[in-house]
Amino acid sequence: MDLALNIIIGNFISLIAGIFIILSMWVNDEKQAYKYQFLNAFILMISSVFFLSWTGVTTMAIAAARNALVYKDKLTFKLTIFFIVISVVLGFLINTMGIVGWLPIIAIVQITLCNYYLKTIKSIKTGFIVNSAIYIVYFLAILDFSSAVIETITALIGVVALVRLIYNK
Repeated sequence: MDLALNIIIGNFISLIAGIFIILSMWVNDEKQAYKYQFLNAFILMISSVFFLSWTGVTTMAIAAARNALVYKDKLTFKLTIFFIVISVVLGFLINTMGIVGWLPIIAIVQITLCNYYLKTIKSIKTGFIVNSAIYIVYFLAILDFSSAVIETITALIGVVALVRLIYNK
């Protein structure tokens, strides 16, 4: 398949995934946020194929599985460690993008730790915002412009929602 066509298809799929990441930032319910995070990761796993980002495919598959466990309140300490180890090991083995390929690995380790340790919606939103910042850099590096724009909007929505949450309490 032509690289330009791959980039167009990948951006379209990423745009769909972006709807779910925005929803995850906007809601004030932890379970709903993780449901939307699962859908986002699953769809981004598919779009990563079109960007030929095998690190992205792997980390998004791991993220989707982890988010499903968080949603079902099944993420234990042992599973947290498992997800971190598998993310780093597989990421190292399949990374063909140098330092750029490490960004999704850093992001998945960061958010996995947040998934286990953070329990309030304020801290969860903060973790999501930091994760979005890492992914903005990554998406720009792999030319996934729709995801970069969506992540930027998501981070901004997350900041607004967090400020709203802080001042409404």
